[in-house]
Amino acid sequence: MIPRVLTAPAPGWTADTDIVVIGSGVAGLVAALNCRPHGRVLLVTKALLDAGSTRWAQGGVAAALDPADTPGEHLADTLTAGVGLCSQDAVRALVTDGPDAVRRLIALGAEFDRAPGGDLALGREGGHHRRRIAHAGGDATGAEISRALRAALKESDVEVIEHALVLDLLLDAAGRAAGVTLHVMGQGRPGGVGAVRARAVVLATGGLGQVFAATTNPEVSTGDGVALALRAGAAVTDLEFVQFHPTALWLGPDARGRQPLISEAVRGEGAHLVDRSGTRFMVGRHELAELAPRDVVAKGIMSRMAETGERHMLLDARNFGADLWETRFPTILAACRFHGIDPVTEPIPVVPAAHYASGGIRTDLHGRTSVPGLYACGETACTGVHGANRLASNSLLEGLVFAERIAAAVGAELDEPGAAVAPSGPSGLLDGGARDAIQRIMSADAGVLRDAAGLERAARALDALVPSPDVAPDVAAWEATNLHAVASAIVAAARRRTETRGSHWRDDHPERDDAAWRGHLVTRRTDAGLVTTYEEHR
Repeated sequence: MIPRVLTAPAPGWTADTDIVVIGSGVAGLVAALNCRPHGRVLLVTKALLDAGSTRWAQGGVAAALDPADTPGEHLADTLTAGVGLCSQDAVRALVTDGPDAVRRLIALGAEFDRAPGGDLALGREGGHHRRRIAHAGGDATGAEISRALRAALKESDVEVIEHALVLDLLLDAAGRAAGVTLHVMGQGRPGGVGAVRARAVVLATGGLGQVFAATTNPEVSTGDGVALALRAGAAVTDLEFVQFHPTALWLGPDARGRQPLISEAVRGEGAHLVDRSGTRFMVGRHELAELAPRDVVAKGIMSRMAETGERHMLLDARNFGADLWETRFPTILAACRFHGIDPVTEPIPVVPAAHYASGGIRTDLHGRTSVPGLYACGETACTGVHGANRLASNSLLEGLVFAERIAAAVGAELDEPGAAVAPSGPSGLLDGGARDAIQRIMSADAGVLRDAAGLERAARALDALVPSPDVAPDVAAWEATNLHAVASAIVAAARRRTETRGSHWRDDHPERDDAAWRGHLVTRRTDAGLVTTYEEHR
């Protein structure tokens, strides 16, 4: 059972603003900066401003910035990666608005790598037929984008609260978003649980990778926005499409938590995937070999591991030489060496790890959710851009483009909600220790490879973790309860979709089925449990 609200102390303080933005990745920062003309903006972030996933983005941001490239070609590559489920309107908005959004980011102060003549140095990644990936610091694009946006935020009048976990959405009597409840951890301001009353709420809370035992996501990525939205009655969609990055650094069979990412850009520069015998097993599996879309490469690695009995595959980039490693991929080089691997002289052991949620809170082209006054952008949202599988480096661009679109919508629609009504319905929490159990369940039976028997085991095991009103509220319990809600929704959708498509791979239904499954699974919370319905793709 998914509780209607999290068990928490009554709010001990209140604050008022016009627009509250939850999250400080690229989507949250861009939304906050662009909403300023429309009223007072409060930005809330779970840890520090730069603690989310944006700072870890290595590859770059994709956009048709080369004169030889076109938005139409970018659109075609994105639609191909999405395996028939992308919203063409959303992708068209992304690729059309994208180049200027990147230029505005550069004007704001983001410094991307340049070729000797001064033009942007554009890379190529899996699924792209052209070099269109703008990168910074070699493989530190996310960190540079975050730096530039945080610098702009510091010069703005946006109020910031760090170390604050969002709990639940406040609604008025008409069902319109009226603010949020938060748990603030000190910082010289009122601590504990409080309420922020607002005329619009923007969720940019990032991903849900901590649902799985092995992930490239930081510790804060516990699906808080999706869980909050579910409890508030919002629709979430496409949650079965969790993208596993093909090449996370393998740290041993017992590794848990965030795994270092070996960017797709390494393969874009010519690294090869091989097994212990040196065989390039991706050749012949796809026309792009190692540069195939991520779901294809992840499946190729898992299949080869099953065929050979090996615990990992190898990424061989010894042909780069020390100079290329040190200038193009200094962050990855340092991470590998920290773990005792020198990619200049030896192949890198890699395995797939949970990386990106293509699904999330359902939105329209301007970030509106099914709850009036509630908007979502970034990884917590499902705009329709990614379909069944995200194209590499489209995520930073999506955060830029749709955060700007939300700001435009908020400016036209900023209504005054009625008084917030105390939410009614079942409350409860899981003990914080349930987090480990959830991660084990999901990695064992709802990870890269899925089938009916495993998904049924996962559903039964998750159902056995029952929230209780007697659990003491704290951050660990709130996060575990959010993870449980999200995991339950993922499994419900994965059980329902009896086909293989994109990043959803059913061993018992290995073929794509456009006749029965070219559509979307929409999940909502009811007092009777989660309800998942099918809608034809339009």
